[in-house]
Amino acid sequence: MMYETSSQAPALRARRLWLTACACAAALVLGGAAHAQTPAAKPLKQVTIALGTQVINATYPWLTLPIALGYWRDEGYDVRVITVGGSLQGIQQMVAGGVDFAQLNSTGLIQANTENTLPVRGLMGTGAIDWGMGVMQDGPIKSVTDLKGKRIGIFSLGTGGMPLLKGYLRSNGIDPDKDVQIIATGAGAPALEALRSDRVQALMFWGSALAGFENAGTRLRVLYDAEWRKLPDFTFATMQKTIDADPAMVEAISRGAAKATLYAWTNPECAVKVHWKNFPSTKPTGADEATLLKWDRKLLETQLDTMRVAHEMHGGKLIGAINPDAYSRMQDFMLKEGIIKRTVPVQNLLINKAGFVEAINRFDRNAVIADAKACKGL
Repeated sequence: MMYETSSQAPALRARRLWLTACACAAALVLGGAAHAQTPAAKPLKQVTIALGTQVINATYPWLTLPIALGYWRDEGYDVRVITVGGSLQGIQQMVAGGVDFAQLNSTGLIQANTENTLPVRGLMGTGAIDWGMGVMQDGPIKSVTDLKGKRIGIFSLGTGGMPLLKGYLRSNGIDPDKDVQIIATGAGAPALEALRSDRVQALMFWGSALAGFENAGTRLRVLYDAEWRKLPDFTFATMQKTIDADPAMVEAISRGAAKATLYAWTNPECAVKVHWKNFPSTKPTGADEATLLKWDRKLLETQLDTMRVAHEMHGGKLIGAINPDAYSRMQDFMLKEGIIKRTVPVQNLLINKAGFVEAINRFDRNAVIADAKACKGL
């Protein structure tokens, strides 16, 4: 995969990435069945998390491993992860009360507060911006300016990548509403087929998805704004009303996500195997077992890399910590690009609870590391 920034003197970076071929149903729901509750057990409280993707694979360990490993069950919660069409839909579901949490892009979190005055709060920083536009490596598109008059595919028109894409085009002299056509392609195989068939000439996706397209045999050149890599992206979020109504639940769900992050960082290969065991319908097909594991492990490690970048961005000590300065930079970036019309005090974007990040890191790290090394849960 070749990467090119928006610099006038392109600096190309080669990256060998692999992709899972799994394309799961849009209505996929994970949870519940991984650990059945015994009749004598205390009833578990139902919790639902919205994830803006059509493909739940091994690249969301902070949301899937807590189910597989029983972290949330042990805290007293029966958690489901459901797929939605993007950050916008996740926010809509939270506002309507259909879900308790949503995994959002930072753009969606900020726009909810600045443009719609919705009290959505970031709980955990779980990624840096690793989006990019993949074009055929040997094709005619060499830079973003070559996209004028072209069609660009994206997972959905409600995903957090949309404002990034529009800002990137606008800053390079392309009117995103007039000079290009942006098409919702979904994820996985349908999106890649749209590129291969020339129905679109570029695909705007997050890093692990772009890695996936390459694993399917398509060599890509990836165009992106170099400033994106310095900004926060994936953010685990909820509504202020949820924080007020059940702070213990918010803390417990976030703690399970933090534990699972440490598990995956410690032993990525085991994380993939545990994911497959508990959610067999998400296991890729089309190759021998060793190749499938190689693909999904590389896919997961692509995600873990951006999670580590975010971890360092937010201080490098406590898992899930959020550095307000990072979100302030993100707001300023969005304002500069015309993505938002105003900013809000950065504390309005984030949970304002003293000791919250310390509380979600209050678990036995050595025990989680030992379990990961021993591949407990397999």
